[in-house]
Amino acid sequence: MGFLDRSRTIAPPGWNRWLIPPAALSVHLAIGQAYAWSVFKPPLESALDLTGTQSALPFQLAIVMLGLSAAFGGTLVERNGPRWAMFVSATCFSSGFLISAVGAWTQQYWLVVVGYGFVGGIGLGIGYISPVSTLIKWFPDRPGMATGIAIMGFGGGALIASPWSARMLESFGRDSGGIAQTFLVHGVVYAVFMSVGVLLVRVPAEVAERAVVRSAVNVSARNALRTPQFWCLWVVLCFNVTAGIGILEKASPMVRDFFAQTSTPVAAGAAAGFVALLSLANMVGRIVWSSTSDLVGRKNVYRLYLGAGAVTYLVLALAGNASLPLFVVCAMVILSFYGGGFATIPAYLKDLFGTYQVGAIHGRLLTAWSLAGVLGPLIVNAIADGQKAAGKSGPDLYTASLFIMIALLVVGFVANELVRPVAAKYHEPEVEAVR
Repeated sequence: MGFLDRSRTIAPPGWNRWLIPPAALSVHLAIGQAYAWSVFKPPLESALDLTGTQSALPFQLAIVMLGLSAAFGGTLVERNGPRWAMFVSATCFSSGFLISAVGAWTQQYWLVVVGYGFVGGIGLGIGYISPVSTLIKWFPDRPGMATGIAIMGFGGGALIASPWSARMLESFGRDSGGIAQTFLVHGVVYAVFMSVGVLLVRVPAEVAERAVVRSAVNVSARNALRTPQFWCLWVVLCFNVTAGIGILEKASPMVRDFFAQTSTPVAAGAAAGFVALLSLANMVGRIVWSSTSDLVGRKNVYRLYLGAGAVTYLVLALAGNASLPLFVVCAMVILSFYGGGFATIPAYLKDLFGTYQVGAIHGRLLTAWSLAGVLGPLIVNAIADGQKAAGKSGPDLYTASLFIMIALLVVGFVANELVRPVAAKYHEPEVEAVR
């Protein structure tokens, strides 16, 4: 495994740091397919006789495993380097699709859950954090922009995957056999695409890394867990993600339900296009808002995400079905804040804890995403299923969920206000930080 060893990825003198974001993008654009899962929900529900809650299980488990693998694998990623991490990510993510293909073909839904959710979810977590600390070390002058470029790819992955998956389902068929073929193509293509990042990524030379670390406040991942700042940011991330991911996972059927009884019903193809638009907003929000945070500060930009996000949810809850353009714009704003929150959090962590073990700290913080990945879809799907069983339809399926999301965003806003600089007692001695 020498090719994957960290020592084999040290950049030679004169290496162009702008080659690192494309390496990160090759991984994040692939694993960002997770945001297009809602395209698979209707055909899976029809082919395998599933409820909306059941068809959300692979996505929910994938997000849980993302957080858990990022938390437990964060230290390994720091130790072994980004090439090793990207290789592990590509192997698990692609294998997850291949296992899911077998599950769909044999109509064994548990294999889809295990493949996409468990195995693929490990690929999501390791791949998500693989470039973060490397990017921050290459771009200490613009950490928000650097991580925004890479994490933008995760938000934008569905922009490619959503119409691509919908087209393949139309070509192969929306039965179990067609779903299996679509999963198979995904697994093979993403394996090749992610290999670009494995080959291209480099880490800064040791001297450069030490210079970056020496100039910053440094807190170990172990000590970070003891600070109130970490747990305030954990709440911020968890509730911001819960509020966004519930809609994103249900996006395709949700827009159709909202306008099913109006003069402008939304067709399946248009709903897939709506998912792609949300992916675009998610992607653009990651680079725009995270870059803005370099100018206005992390705390201020999170005030925008959480405060303005709550107001936008209120508009959606009260008047979402009044106009299709209004619904689309509100959803895109919410998803831009959702994506911006993900892209800004590594820079927020860097500001508070330094670059010493920021990748491992980021991995631990992503356990908030694990919980949110269960809470968001569970709230939206369970309430929608319950309302449907009670004979309700249209926007009434989602109104209660939207008000719950507003409450969560308000709690997140308060948690962000409580963030203060980390006390000196948690800092690492300089001699240890540069060891």
